[in-house]
Amino acid sequence: MPFAIALVVVAIEFSPAHFLYTGPLLTATPALATVTMGPKGTLAAAAVALAVSVSTATYNQAWGSQQVYTNFLAILLVSAASVTTSSVMHTRRQNELNQVRRIAIAAQRVILRPVPARLGPVRTASMYLAAETGAEIGGDLYEAVQTRYGVRMIVGDVRGKGLPAVRSAAAVLGAFREAVHYEDDLAEVINHCAAALRRERAMPRGIDQEEDAQDQAESFVTVLVAQMLDTHMVELVNRGHPAPLVLHQGRVQALMPTSPLPPLGLEDLITGLPAKAESYPFAPGDHLLLHTDGVIEARNRDNDFFALPEAMEAVQARTPSEFLEQLHQELIRHTQGRLADDVAMVLAERVDE
Repeated sequence: MPFAIALVVVAIEFSPAHFLYTGPLLTATPALATVTMGPKGTLAAAAVALAVSVSTATYNQAWGSQQVYTNFLAILLVSAASVTTSSVMHTRRQNELNQVRRIAIAAQRVILRPVPARLGPVRTASMYLAAETGAEIGGDLYEAVQTRYGVRMIVGDVRGKGLPAVRSAAAVLGAFREAVHYEDDLAEVINHCAAALRRERAMPRGIDQEEDAQDQAESFVTVLVAQMLDTHMVELVNRGHPAPLVLHQGRVQALMPTSPLPPLGLEDLITGLPAKAESYPFAPGDHLLLHTDGVIEARNRDNDFFALPEAMEAVQARTPSEFLEQLHQELIRHTQGRLADDVAMVLAERVDE
């Protein structure tokens, strides 16, 4: 807007309508720039206003008149005040943004805390990448805990964005963190997560209740729960989530479920859900990667999906954290830093006793 006004003034002053008094229009440009353009933009708008004033005064041979010097003085005063105000507003907005980010980081550490580096017979690492610029938390979830039944892990993805997705993720994680310590059946752990999600969706809301209720009704959560046993096996219960990948002797294999199950929140679609987890070999030296669909659905400029199995086979790392970091670098290189969806990854390496 400030530069558009400057163009209008130039068009008037360099036309037969130059008798119109355009001084107040130029004086207003720095003040308008203060609203949205920041200190540098405000300074640029002030410089343009001064340049236009000098050019038009020279073209119209108006030097020596009181109006010209009055306009110059007004532009200088308004510009100084505008730059000062813009700097103060920019500093205040930056402080508020930093405070919001600190709160978001604290919330992330509560909802998505990093997994320990060692849990019983496995070494672990986790990574979360938010697709939205400046965001710290979203609808992806993960956790890894050691229990008397073995090491248990979860990874999930909530359909949707915003606060409803965060609330659903928090409800599922809260139920998982409680149930894993007293439920010996892995399927029962999933049932507790499903019940917590139903309770969360049934809770009344205050602000934007109608829109929020619609988001809750349409939401569901894909979840994968894993349990590492001392018998060099891993048990999985997959509720509509992308299959985990196991790296064994340099080759990657997807652990596909034999009986696909619906995500949490869509249990009404089928009846008679299987009550037993499925077992797969997990030998010392193997790497098990639990991930969300933001990894495998990441695309490059040519619309090609990210080849996660090939990327895992090409990794050369000593620790799970280095393993995930190399995958992260490959993912960023593939997408050129533009993630379309949140990404969550949890890696478990079976170590030899």
